[in-house]
Order: sequence, then C-alpha cells, then structure tokens
Amino acid sequence: MSPELSAKFDAYENLLRKWSKTINLVAPSTLADIRKRHILDSLQLEKHIPNDTKILLDIGSGAGFPGIVLAMAKPDITVNLVESDERKCSFLRTVSRETFTPVVVHTARVENVDNLSPDVISARAPASLSSLLAMTEKWWKENPAITLILPKGENWRTEVSEAQNAYQFSLQNHPSVTDGSAAILVIRDIHHIK
Repeated sequence: MSPELSAKFDAYENLLRKWSKTINLVAPSTLADIRKRHILDSLQLEKHIPNDTKILLDIGSGAGFPGIVLAMAKPDITVNLVESDERKCSFLRTVSRETFTPVVVHTARVENVDNLSPDVISARAPASLSSLLAMTEKWWKENPAITLILPKGENWRTEVSEAQNAYQFSLQNHPSVTDGSAAILVIRDIHHIK
C-alpha cells in the first residue's frame, strides 16, 4: 500500500470516529478496529474489478464501505455512491473533500438513480442477493457485461441458492480475507429464469 493511500485511510478513520459520535455510521463495537473490519474488508474487492472499468456504482454506501475505499484505491474509476440518508451523504461528501477523493454522491434510493451506465456494481449492504439482483436489474439488462462484486456473510451459500430460483448467473466466490466464513461474490451474465 502506498504512503499516500495509507494517509487517506488514516484521515478516513479519524473522520469516521469523529462523525460516529453524532450519527450511527458503523456498529460501535467495530470502531476499535476500523482498518480491518471496514477498510481492509472493502479493499479486498479491488482485485476483482475488471481492468476496463470506468464507472462503479456502490449501493447503500452508508459510511462509504466499500465505495469510498475503492475510490481511494482506484482513482482512475468514477465511483458513484448511492445513499438515501442525507446525514450519511454529508459524511461521504466530507470524506471525499477532506481526503481529496473524488466521488459522485447520490442522495436517493437506488431505484431512483438514473442516467448511469455502470460497469461494476458493489454493495456491502445487508440486502439479500435476490433483492440486490432485483434492485440492479435495469443495469444488468442494459449492460450484459456488467460485474457485481458483493461481499457476503456466512449465509452466502443460502443466498446464492435462493437467488438461483429466479435468476441464472455466472458466479465466482472468493474467500474473504477478513472473515473466514464470509465470501466475495463476483457475478456476471445475469438473466431471469424463464
């Protein structure tokens, strides 16, 4: 990791601790280990982003995981953060400004975000895989080459199995480097089962 990236992560951690005193950005129990629990957990998605990616859309960005972290690590990509909570959006804009990390913040629900053609969609939100596939349908129908990169917890196999009742897709699963029971799902070629 470059000294510049490490310095951005340090500034991000400081802002997260400061803002967490007034708004609930992450679980309070995780504030003691922000670097591993949130930053490194988000950073592991970087290696799965295709080289030709121009636009990344992060759904339910919350405190900026993984979207802000990926924007810091991949400055050549335009990162769009979608978050419906105005206070969290204010936090995201502050992190962007104070760490010199350009991002586009959308204060909206994902179904109301238009005029975007992402190459990659990420989401570390608690929604199920089936829900995420439904939420992102307008983009994967428009762009069959789109890649979804989704960190999932210990129930990821069940979520995949449930999603396969309604959707067909190619799936690569990679073990999480921060949680032995979790996985990073890389999904492409999504279609409804006829």
